[in-house]
Amino acid sequence: MGFKTGIVGLPNVGKSTLFNALTKTAAAQAANFPFCTIEPNVGEVSVPDARLDKLAEIAGSAKIIPTRMTFVDIAGLVKGASQGEGLGNQFLANIRECDAIAHVLRCFEDDDITHVSGTIDPVEDAEVIETELMLADLESIEKRLAGLVRKIRGGDREAKEQEDLLQRAKRALEAGKPARTVEVAEDEEKSWRMLQLLTAKKILYVCNVDEESAGTGNKFSEAVAKMAAEQGAGSVVISAAIEEEISQLEPEEAEMFLNEMGLEEAGLDRLIRAGYELLELKTYFTVGPKEARAWTILNGTLAPAAAGVIHGDFERGFIRGETIAYDDFIACGGEQGAKEKGKMRAEGKTYEVQDGDVLHFLFNT
Repeated sequence: MGFKTGIVGLPNVGKSTLFNALTKTAAAQAANFPFCTIEPNVGEVSVPDARLDKLAEIAGSAKIIPTRMTFVDIAGLVKGASQGEGLGNQFLANIRECDAIAHVLRCFEDDDITHVSGTIDPVEDAEVIETELMLADLESIEKRLAGLVRKIRGGDREAKEQEDLLQRAKRALEAGKPARTVEVAEDEEKSWRMLQLLTAKKILYVCNVDEESAGTGNKFSEAVAKMAAEQGAGSVVISAAIEEEISQLEPEEAEMFLNEMGLEEAGLDRLIRAGYELLELKTYFTVGPKEARAWTILNGTLAPAAAGVIHGDFERGFIRGETIAYDDFIACGGEQGAKEKGKMRAEGKTYEVQDGDVLHFLFNT
């Protein structure tokens, strides 16, 4: 199960530098000129989770396999992008394919790095991008509504339901609000997601600050945090320059570097976890002598579907799941100890897998 987060923002805000650090490669060219990213770069990153190491240690696992997230570095958008300015609509299409948006905002001053508008104002920058996405959504909605007219006249119930959702989104956008502010009933969520509206996607604001502000933030990141809170969105402070430097170091050197900078952990770890939480994802584990492995599921996933993340046959032939809560696994010293103390449970098809569950699935072939 893959989950994609698109890294967006104006040119020269540090998107490609951040992407380089995330993927520990120089795949995305970082340069001081607009549109240096011509094709969207895609990179997979491990989701940091200290629980996995503890489970592996107790079980004596030969391999440790963390769960992963996909980040997509999308070229810088500019004012007028929805009308073809800059590199135009092709990059809006790249965003549609993502599950969430990490919006990188420039929260540092540097005369050597050009800002497209000439002034540092991350809140205004965020509004520029949001406006372009809203305009693109409105254009998309108008086209879709026009295409539904004939079907609705013919009594197509599905088309009528789609029109209702589109009209609700349109009203919100025309009022200057993103589509994610529209209230959608549980039985409408699947149809809503299929609309692939840009402003319906969850958003995380990434404040790219100077090195001195990496631990505490600054006046720019504080303004972004206030904006994010008002929107019900998330925000995280990070110094892309520091993270890129750390990404090139060995683990021990990286830890020393962080200590010297007075930072408790890498900003990328916070960013990845924030993206994970933004998408409402959970992690369950499979643990044994061969490997300890983390698996990603959506919040609310039932046991058969969780088993299907490993292999489709597990879901189709699901019998039951044997599960131990993470804390119980640790406290009991592993699977055998948990069994002896009655901490292993047999769960059926209606069981909602919890974050941190250690699971073993039984299934018919």
